[in-house]
Amino acid sequence: MELRQLEYFVAVAEEASFTRAAERVHVAQPGVSAQIRRLERELGHDLLDRSGRTVTLTDVGAAVLPLARAALGSVESARRTVEEMAGLVRGVVRVGMVVSCGIMDLPELLSSFHSSHPDVEITLVEANSDSLIESLVDGRLDFALVGYAGSTPDGLSVRVLADEPLVAAVAASDPWYGRESVTLDELLERGLISLPPGTGLRGALDEACGSRRPRIAFEASAPPMVITLAQRGLGPAILALSMTDGLHAVRITDPSPWSRLAFAWRTEGPHSPAARALIRLVENQVTAN
Repeated sequence: MELRQLEYFVAVAEEASFTRAAERVHVAQPGVSAQIRRLERELGHDLLDRSGRTVTLTDVGAAVLPLARAALGSVESARRTVEEMAGLVRGVVRVGMVVSCGIMDLPELLSSFHSSHPDVEITLVEANSDSLIESLVDGRLDFALVGYAGSTPDGLSVRVLADEPLVAAVAASDPWYGRESVTLDELLERGLISLPPGTGLRGALDEACGSRRPRIAFEASAPPMVITLAQRGLGPAILALSMTDGLHAVRITDPSPWSRLAFAWRTEGPHSPAARALIRLVENQVTAN
């Protein structure tokens, strides 16, 4: 049994696809398939069910998966220990960020980090906040810029960059133009423009609504399109107060939804020396600002 076989098995299990797993581990797909077949022959059982449209775990595979993750984690911990004793900061930092965030210049932050630590490889993905938070908790990401409503997500530490109310942002042609506030009950009578479920702003809206469901007339994947739709007079856009460029912001009351944007990472490691160095840089920059 080889470590690369366990690595490939974990990748296929998490991606539910040999193709995506091969891309993730930077190995041709036939090589991944062959190594997992060797692992299955050595164990005497199939670990993966290949009969469906997606690859799923067999009962044996489901039992082996946490053990494989633990074995790979132990090897990574040993590598980090050696690097720490040698005073090295290298490896890979896996970073995530919400789509089209203009409050924090994350690329500039990563550029500064790269200048200080040129031996560290940085990977960056964009996704909605729920997906990023799940990836942080699962250990697939080391660090992310996320939005959320309410209390800090379980298992994460955060440095909040923005903590602000959601508003109904409207164009000059909208009936609410010029109003200072509307109640949530009034808001629910309108067709709204919003980001999709899984985003921090949508989560804050849904949390405020409770058991009631807002009527979403237009749903866009990024704030710029939400703003554009509202500017065209298509209805109130649900946005954070700082995002209402060119629109009139109407406060939402009874209750008032709030959303937070924050840097987040797992409270309980393991953190590589590179990830810890990035976290220290972020904490210093947030404190300085």
